[in-house]
Amino acid sequence: MLSRSSRFIGSTLASTRLGATRNLALGVRFHENGPAEKVFKLEQLDAAVVNKRLEADEVSLKFLAAPINPSDFNIAEGVYGVKPALPAFGGNEGVAEVVAAGANVKGLSKGDWVVPGNAPFGTWRQVATAKAADMIKVPNDIPAAYASSLLINPSTAYRMLRDFKSLKPGDWIIQNGANSMVGMAVIQLAREMGVKTINVIREDRPEVGNTLRLLENLGGDINITDEYLGSAGSLEILKDLPPIGLALNCVGGESGVDLARVLAPKGTLVTYGNMSKKALTVPEDLVTSKQLQLKGFWIAEWIKNNSAEARSAMLNELAGLVREKKLTFFYELHDLDDFDYALSKAQEPFRFRKVVLNLDYPDRMAEHDARPESDYDVFETYTH
Repeated sequence: MLSRSSRFIGSTLASTRLGATRNLALGVRFHENGPAEKVFKLEQLDAAVVNKRLEADEVSLKFLAAPINPSDFNIAEGVYGVKPALPAFGGNEGVAEVVAAGANVKGLSKGDWVVPGNAPFGTWRQVATAKAADMIKVPNDIPAAYASSLLINPSTAYRMLRDFKSLKPGDWIIQNGANSMVGMAVIQLAREMGVKTINVIREDRPEVGNTLRLLENLGGDINITDEYLGSAGSLEILKDLPPIGLALNCVGGESGVDLARVLAPKGTLVTYGNMSKKALTVPEDLVTSKQLQLKGFWIAEWIKNNSAEARSAMLNELAGLVREKKLTFFYELHDLDDFDYALSKAQEPFRFRKVVLNLDYPDRMAEHDARPESDYDVFETYTH
């Protein structure tokens, strides 16, 4: 199947066929804050950016892949916790190959793969120069799309399962937003720890039955909708379980409160997102009589406050699970020169697959022209 990226784009590049001339470097930037579809622009990078002189403590990077995350939209709108100076490149995570290292750089060499350790770095570009100290080395023997997506969602799941409670095999946790990338990572990582999961999703999402079955296939132990949580049936199930000490909340609003009600006394509710955009208002009795702990988590803060060794150890463990096929992501790749389409796909509601930008793609037109004409013959078959 031919890629959608065998195409021309408009006047910004003067009808140059993107990807056909490989000395062109492309990037996505925004020059003002606003809705992602209005402010993100695919641009040809200035020669000065592409050919920047390498300092002794820097590495020259060729980006391979970078996902489109909800946080990227927040950054574009200017409502993220960190606001880059404008104009800025889009992209909060991604994986790059080191193509050259400065004379004083230790621990990184040509061919190594790295992810940015400081956010927002601006990963939606084909080339960059960065301080070596700001990069984290990752294994280069897993798919680039996986490596590009390790640092935010799977790392969030990894840390929340380790940093708030001393979980042991047989313990139970509960989470909402279980069909998110973090949620699915929680299920799989908990499964490897022997920890049991109750996974809650929205009742009103399309194909809710298929979604629940997917979570079961990933290893989810009890998979229910938010409407069922709190019902007489769910209360009967919960009565037969050990006390639940940890709840993970990315939805907020009443959904977060429902998780808090399920927790055992002195349990911990960790909030790491607010998909509903509704305030989390926990009733006083849950905090006082049950003595629940309310915590927040943001992976960017964890990265900033922990050593390079700790970050590398976490990423290496996650990469090992990917390698062993114990941690699965669902994604779709789109070439950078098809950015507008990729962005539109990333903004669709109720998505399973993470949209990942392919930043090191081949010349699609040359690829097309090199194939024999017979590959493009049309065959029609009729069944009577």
